[in-house]
Amino acid sequence: MSDPDIRDNAEAHRYELPVFGEVAVVTYNLSGQNLMITETLVPERLEGQGIASRLARHVIEDARARDLLVLPVCPFFAGYLQKHPDHADVVHPTYRQILGL
Repeated sequence: MSDPDIRDNAEAHRYELPVFGEVAVVTYNLSGQNLMITETLVPERLEGQGIASRLARHVIEDARARDLLVLPVCPFFAGYLQKHPDHADVVHPTYRQILGL
């Protein structure tokens, strides 16, 4: 289920989640059916609240709904997918192998 508070700012190539006047983001590059996740940024004072995981879940569901394959270049995102191998279906086969999914 997608998160209504998160929006895909396609012009800026990032998903955005406003929280308490700050914005947590996941940046990406979209090429064909490949969604390369390049960075996950959570403002320092918002860290430790599960915001990055919330963004990751939304991005994964959005990719699944759009038939995109995720290329998790971002270390946080790669780690999230390793902890949640049930999402392996949306991960690009090369990265599935790299991450052991």
